[in-house]
Amino acid sequence: MELFSWFTLLLLLDVILLPCTHQLQTSQRQVLQQLRKYLEYPSALDSWENYNGDYCELSSSLHMSISCQDNSVTQLKIMGDKKGVVREFYGFAIPNQTLSERFSIDSFVTTLTRLPSLKVLSLVSLGIWGPLPDKIHRLSSIEVLDLSSNFIFGSVPPKISTMVKLNSLTLDGNYFNDTALDWLDSLSNLTILSLKNNRFQGQFPHSVTRVTTLTDFAMSGNKLSGRLPDLSSLTTLRVLDLRDNHLDSELPLMPKGLVTVLLSKNTFSGDIPAHFGDLVQLQHLDMSFNSLSGVPPSALFSLPSISYLNLASNKLSGSLPDQLSCGGKLGFVDISSNRLRGGLPPCLASNSDNKVVKLYGNCLSIDSKHQHRGSYCREGIQEDKSSTGTVIAVLVAAISGGVVILVLLVVGVLFLCRRYRSRKTPKDQHTLPKQQDNPPSVVCSELITSARFISQTAKLGTQGSPVCRLFSYEELREATDNFGKSKFMGEGSTGKLYKGKLENGNCVAIRSLAFTKKYSTQNLRVRLEFLSKLHHPNLVSLLGYCTESGGQDDSTANKVFLVYEYVPNGNYRTYLSENSLEKALKWPDRLAILIGVAKAVHFLHTGVIPGCFNNRLKTNNILLDEHGIAKLSDYGISVIKEEIEKVEAKGEGQKPSHRKNLEDDVYNFGFILLESLVGPIVSGKGETFLLNEMTSFGSQDNRKKIVDPIVLTTCSQESLSIVVSITKKCISPEHSSRPSFEDVLWNLHYAAQVQSTADADQKSDSTSQS
Repeated sequence: MELFSWFTLLLLLDVILLPCTHQLQTSQRQVLQQLRKYLEYPSALDSWENYNGDYCELSSSLHMSISCQDNSVTQLKIMGDKKGVVREFYGFAIPNQTLSERFSIDSFVTTLTRLPSLKVLSLVSLGIWGPLPDKIHRLSSIEVLDLSSNFIFGSVPPKISTMVKLNSLTLDGNYFNDTALDWLDSLSNLTILSLKNNRFQGQFPHSVTRVTTLTDFAMSGNKLSGRLPDLSSLTTLRVLDLRDNHLDSELPLMPKGLVTVLLSKNTFSGDIPAHFGDLVQLQHLDMSFNSLSGVPPSALFSLPSISYLNLASNKLSGSLPDQLSCGGKLGFVDISSNRLRGGLPPCLASNSDNKVVKLYGNCLSIDSKHQHRGSYCREGIQEDKSSTGTVIAVLVAAISGGVVILVLLVVGVLFLCRRYRSRKTPKDQHTLPKQQDNPPSVVCSELITSARFISQTAKLGTQGSPVCRLFSYEELREATDNFGKSKFMGEGSTGKLYKGKLENGNCVAIRSLAFTKKYSTQNLRVRLEFLSKLHHPNLVSLLGYCTESGGQDDSTANKVFLVYEYVPNGNYRTYLSENSLEKALKWPDRLAILIGVAKAVHFLHTGVIPGCFNNRLKTNNILLDEHGIAKLSDYGISVIKEEIEKVEAKGEGQKPSHRKNLEDDVYNFGFILLESLVGPIVSGKGETFLLNEMTSFGSQDNRKKIVDPIVLTTCSQESLSIVVSITKKCISPEHSSRPSFEDVLWNLHYAAQVQSTADADQKSDSTSQS
């Protein structure tokens, strides 16, 4: 009887407790379904559709994983496939085609906080956008947080500093733009911090140096500038990744336990410190594309664990010692594009199956075909001598002081003489009119070589842009499989185009320009350096170049290779083609692209001195990147061509016409506008089309006959009319009737604003009707 009573009691307790357990599970299920709804039902969560079982028992996949403990979700990982498109509107990046405008990141995070036991949260490539709200800190149990590859912008909430259990924080590939992160040292358990490929700017966050638990720190692909502080206090640090920033100090002390150090594409200067040779655990070191000088420490090459060493594209000089030894694990060495001279140590003398050595672009006394000679190497020697000429500098300073005094005396005498002569000028004497200066934006040989041009180029160079790289012909051959057919991308009036892959894995586009006559490489390099410093979100960046003389004389050349960033998503014309309806762009998307190109051209005309005109504006030369942002290619070719034309037409006294080139850009952009309205214009049909068909734009009925149907079905009539009007002005036969690019840009912004308002009104109407 007593046994039966105990059994009955246990059964009753089980019945009483069962609803509570079931209620908790139901609550967790509702939260997960709500999150799926917020994320607009991504394909990664298709397995949740009509699922009635226990979510904790769902099979994990590459794109979704759930773990539970005590009927609570403790781990949630979702990986989507939304890359998204970002439009730039009045300087702001606006996400489009990711999660819809209905998405609220604030409500989304609020729902997440209803999972109080969550320890691991990974939400990657889901199109999440908006500023990350402060309430993220309510996820107080979080140990691992990964929000990579979304469109989260603004500041990283300082209240994250209260998430003391946080062990790993990854926010790569977003649009965070903090200027300081001075609270990071509050995260006392943080071991992994990855903030790659955002828009962080300003000084390096010094609070990082106080996070003594860090093992991995990555902040590459941002806009950090200034000095890199002493990092030796981070004794547990194993991985340091600060590539592709604007850091410009000398290299500081480093932790001795580092395994991977990535510092490429900054402007670090000075010698490589000797203590780098004491990093005995170092396996991978990349300091390429900086301004490091002097002879690299011999100990770097013989570190016991080093397998990858990249010192390419710096200002290293001097000779490597003959007794230099290489570590047994060293498999890759790149010291190319420096000014190293002398012989080559035996351990670097030849490539083998176990070791790859890159040596081109130096002044070494081997392999003369791929080494610099002449003035380039002499400049390197002069730089070495100047670094040891302190005593001479003092003497020069003393002599200069005397010269300054003498100059001041001379200036004083000249001033007194001038005043004396001016007093003797008759009162009724007519003065000559002041000679008008040349317009600052005229591209001519005099201005190209003037101090004004050089100073402006130097000014652009101080804004953090990477130094234009001088590639060797051998390097470009390797990148393009000897300019093979599989790498050929096309040919136009500006030469053949190839796709290449550099040694560091970066894809590039390489354009080959060939000329019948040789030209001065010195003059050309000034122009190319100028073009490489033209950085704008809507321009394809020029990364570097290579010149080939075809002979022994390196002062002249008849071929140049231009190396550009590779833009993956094809050209604008392809998306306007009738044969690609599935990719055809709607009217708002076309406006966004047109605005981006107009911004780029306006920058080329007015944002630099001298201005760049006659920029070969065609829909073929408008490329779209992975985010759908328009980038103009083949701009500034006239700056290079002018030197060639000057040489070939020497003695004819012809100078380029600034006004004509300016009007050419406006006129050609008019054709881009026209193709955006009606689709691609067949080559040779343009002028005839303008004469016979432009009058059809006058009425809505006639527009229906010639305007692209996709435009007609996705535009407001007012927005369309604005663009039609500015198109007519751009392609006016009268030069004086054509607008400035500032006017073009204003009208396009206005058309986009009108279209946006119309779309919002239409959406509001449809919502109210439903």
